[in-house]
Amino acid sequence: MSEFFQANAEVLQRRWPALFERLMAEDSSAIEAELTQGLGSTLSVNGIQLTSRHDRTHEARIQTASLPDKAQLHVYGTGLGDLPGVLLERTNLDRLYVHILNGALFALVLQLLDQRQWLEDPRVELFYAGDLSDICTPFFALPAEMLLADDFNAKIRDRLVNEVHLTFNNREFDVQSPIIQQRLQDCLPVLLGDEDVAQLFGTCAGREVFVIGTGPTLESHFERLAAIRQQADRPLFIAVDTAYRPLREHGIVPDMVVSIDQRIGFRHLPFEASDGITLVYLPMSDPDVLTAWKGKRYGGYSASPVYAGLREQHPRALLHVGGSVIHPAVDLAVKMGAARITLFGADFAFPNNKTHAGWNDGDLGPGVSQSRHWVLDGNGQRVATQLNFRGYLCVLERYIAAHPHVQFYNSSRAGAFIAGTQFDPEFVQWPLSINAWTSAASAPDCFAWAVMSRPRWSWLTCSKARSRRSCRHRPMSSKPGRPC
Repeated sequence: MSEFFQANAEVLQRRWPALFERLMAEDSSAIEAELTQGLGSTLSVNGIQLTSRHDRTHEARIQTASLPDKAQLHVYGTGLGDLPGVLLERTNLDRLYVHILNGALFALVLQLLDQRQWLEDPRVELFYAGDLSDICTPFFALPAEMLLADDFNAKIRDRLVNEVHLTFNNREFDVQSPIIQQRLQDCLPVLLGDEDVAQLFGTCAGREVFVIGTGPTLESHFERLAAIRQQADRPLFIAVDTAYRPLREHGIVPDMVVSIDQRIGFRHLPFEASDGITLVYLPMSDPDVLTAWKGKRYGGYSASPVYAGLREQHPRALLHVGGSVIHPAVDLAVKMGAARITLFGADFAFPNNKTHAGWNDGDLGPGVSQSRHWVLDGNGQRVATQLNFRGYLCVLERYIAAHPHVQFYNSSRAGAFIAGTQFDPEFVQWPLSINAWTSAASAPDCFAWAVMSRPRWSWLTCSKARSRRSCRHRPMSSKPGRPC
């Protein structure tokens, strides 16, 4: 080991012995780094510069200027230590939390550069980002390490990206937009003629609910869902709007459909056989589609500023919206009183090289070929996705964490792993080997799994799984991490 590493290691061993042991287990040799020179120098990893190659300190001061003058601050990514060093010049800074986004990269930096200037400062606390369940504010996330985050810390990286892009993602919901104002005006007569969604709240207390999205994994459940739908004693079926047509094509009639998107038309919600199916909507929906629907309709709002005027003039209950129709569908199930919710097609990714169940590639948005990002699936493997899908996943995970009284289950491992859910043993086979489960347990889920070196098992003895008896073993969930 280098002279720098020995000096850095002494500090780490003294202040954070457990974290130091984890860093020692990181494979820094796997990091392909090279020196990049300009007026100064920096490291490049996979062609990504960690810092400026001209003036690292100047860059760090620019980054520092974007942070408020607060007693506690958070930095995501370690870089070459420049940003923590500059931030510690603030005399009123009581605590600086530095969150590692790539353990192997930080282990490499410890070998190459003296980091004691900031590591020794008693105001510094050092973590792996993935050890906490959510992001902390105010923060600065180093751009390079947002791209280089490792698998363990990827979920926190995704939440950082979602937070940074929040304003951009909401750009199409300008309250003053003439298009939006016209849609609200057109939809108002329909809304006033329909029931308040609040009338549905509490009507299914203690019942199990299936919330059905349109992710590719839904296709593997069509046959089973059709069979369950025919049972007298069955869960309530709540489908998102884009899942309605594929479900009907496979003989599955949902009890309810949730729609919030102004772009949803008759090709998504054919009305011909909609008798007896409840439609829950927000007033950005197409009024022609709404009025054609033959079943009962219930309208509501979200907390969006788009509906502020309507909420004041014509009060209605709210549904939680976070970018995807899956969010209000889940919220509806919770507010109706569901004790257990099983998610279908809630993939937030493109497993099996598909974007959606029952639709052609590109029908509902960008095609698979345009995916540039990834999430970890239920087996701990990377699966392609879009940036906005990762944001929707973050919103759902936060929602689940905020509703601990409801049991949430996922019906597939192939889509994105959803923190706070368990895998439903009726639809998902547990891995048969310890090694297989260890792979899944390594997923960066701070709500369900903390840092684990081995799985923990308990036996679930011969319990009734809806219509049949079966003996299964299943993993014990660890306690949730503590959010900041």
